[in-house]
Amino acid sequence: MASLGKLNSSQMQTNPNSVKFPSSIFDMDDEDDVSNPEQMYGNGVGGVDDAPLSSTLTTTRKNRPIISSEQLDIESYAGLYTGRTKIMRLIFIADHCDNPGMQLEALRIAHDEIKKGENTQLYREVVQKIDGRLGPNYSMDATWCNMVDRKAEQRKEKLENELNAYKTNLIKESIRMGYNDLGDFYDAHGALADAFKSYVRTRDYCTTSKHIIQMCLSAILVSIEMGQFTHVTSYVSKAERTLEALDPLTVDKLRCAAGLAHLAAKKYKLAARKFLEVGPELGNSYNEVISSQDVATYGGLCALASFDQTELKSKVIDNINFRNFLELVPEVRELIHDFYSSHYASCLEYLGNLKTNLMLDMHLHHVETLYDQIRNKALAQYTHPFLSVDMRMMADAFKTSIAVLEKEREALITDNQIQARIDSHNKILYARHADERNATFQRVLQTGNEFDRDVRAMLLRANLLKHDYYLRASSKI
Repeated sequence: MASLGKLNSSQMQTNPNSVKFPSSIFDMDDEDDVSNPEQMYGNGVGGVDDAPLSSTLTTTRKNRPIISSEQLDIESYAGLYTGRTKIMRLIFIADHCDNPGMQLEALRIAHDEIKKGENTQLYREVVQKIDGRLGPNYSMDATWCNMVDRKAEQRKEKLENELNAYKTNLIKESIRMGYNDLGDFYDAHGALADAFKSYVRTRDYCTTSKHIIQMCLSAILVSIEMGQFTHVTSYVSKAERTLEALDPLTVDKLRCAAGLAHLAAKKYKLAARKFLEVGPELGNSYNEVISSQDVATYGGLCALASFDQTELKSKVIDNINFRNFLELVPEVRELIHDFYSSHYASCLEYLGNLKTNLMLDMHLHHVETLYDQIRNKALAQYTHPFLSVDMRMMADAFKTSIAVLEKEREALITDNQIQARIDSHNKILYARHADERNATFQRVLQTGNEFDRDVRAMLLRANLLKHDYYLRASSKI
């Protein structure tokens, strides 16, 4: 079987399929390490950078366990969150999971969480989804709904009367607090649009920088719950301009919110930068929106899809703060190290095992797009150092068939993501690397010609001025 590497003229004359690795790219003991990816992992050889990445990577890869596609522990997952996002994540799981047991477990926990609050509209939706499958204790409780709705009307009337009294007295701080209380009331009862309006109206009555930060955080929270991420970006920018009131925890919350907004817009590089900047101060303080495990997962996957090898090393692997988050999700940590070390088969295996659970995350509804970008980047990086690549060996490395790999390569070439051509008969991909030596000479010649032209033009102008050959403007009569 042919190898990867650079073809020289003598090799092509003797055996057109024999290719050798450039010594500057890989330093391998023998060619068996390339043809057998599993042996390459076992020997710990084949990375772009031979320096050890972490204590984990110094262990023998042969015995390293691969994460299995285990069923998501719904109760443990729900315990990572609080408030409305906990309920909405459970409902999302119930709507997108094919396992009836997981569906009912998610709905049961969501039902119990809703009954701790006052959102009767969401309660009715969950009971309708349960449809009596959890027994009489999870059927419609009309008495509870009527009691909560009646108390809600009384509470709303009281808050509105208090707000009107504050407006009459023209006390700005009282008016601001009145709108805040009204926004909290609407948020608790699921009227998110009204809650957003109430929070935004406090802006005219903010007297300190802390009040502005509070208004922005409240508006951001409700906007995330509504899925209006354009509002999230706007109010993150407003909060970031209030520098004097920003503490490390608030900054981390704003970065998480901005990261979610970029993730929703599929701007993976911007999202990765935001998540990677989150500091350890975040902890569990923003669980009404995102958990620390989510920061590691979102940031790691977005970085894989958008960063090159240099950025992946400096901004992810060597990032001490983000390393603490990755320790919470060992699977993501391992696949990042595998991707950087060019162990693409192992990396893609991790991704495949994680995919089922990631598709149950309401912020990763476009996980297919994210996975496609990661795979395309792996395919591009695999061939980048070489002038030619044997597609049979590449198919073995990526655990796929030659036909599927050829189609993927064709798509990448068509999209101009890689500069190459495919020899379909011999199953070899030839890279089209620019001749940098020739391009440099051409730029030098062009610069010389431009310099010569400019000098001649300056000499001509100097001679014309010297001999008074210039055109005077005709005077108007």
